[in-house]
Amino acid sequence: MITLQTLTPTQSTIIRSAARHPEGKIALPATLQGGARANALKGLLTRGWIVEAGDGHLLTDAGYATIGQQRPIPPPVIDETPARDSAQPCRPGTKLAKVVAALQNPDGATIFQLMCCTGWQPHTIRGALSGMVRKKLGLNVVSTKAAGGERVYRIA
Repeated sequence: MITLQTLTPTQSTIIRSAARHPEGKIALPATLQGGARANALKGLLTRGWIVEAGDGHLLTDAGYATIGQQRPIPPPVIDETPARDSAQPCRPGTKLAKVVAALQNPDGATIFQLMCCTGWQPHTIRGALSGMVRKKLGLNVVSTKAAGGERVYRIA
């Protein structure tokens, strides 16, 4: 195993600064100019402590090991896309598919209209709108109520 004694002060500075970077990118000190810059990079490359990546260099696992560290594990990537495609939100032919189709009508649908097409009670319709259509399917249901009229639901 390589120990800290094999590192020059310049190499130690370069590797330690790269280890603090989340991706392990090499950032050479501004005071390192000309041939010294090229020699420092060459020494790190030949020992396998860094690798070329795109327009720069990255620290390798061996580079982390020279300073007694391990490569940091990146946090998991969270997929924020909806679980279902809004064009096909549920199985065709089901009562829920009838509810979604009625809500996609530009005029929307009232509770009574939804009751007629599904045979459900009003409390079941409201529960389906809240639980299945809004939460599970991720569709944005908007309700409006005209003065003295019934409440109309539609998908925005």
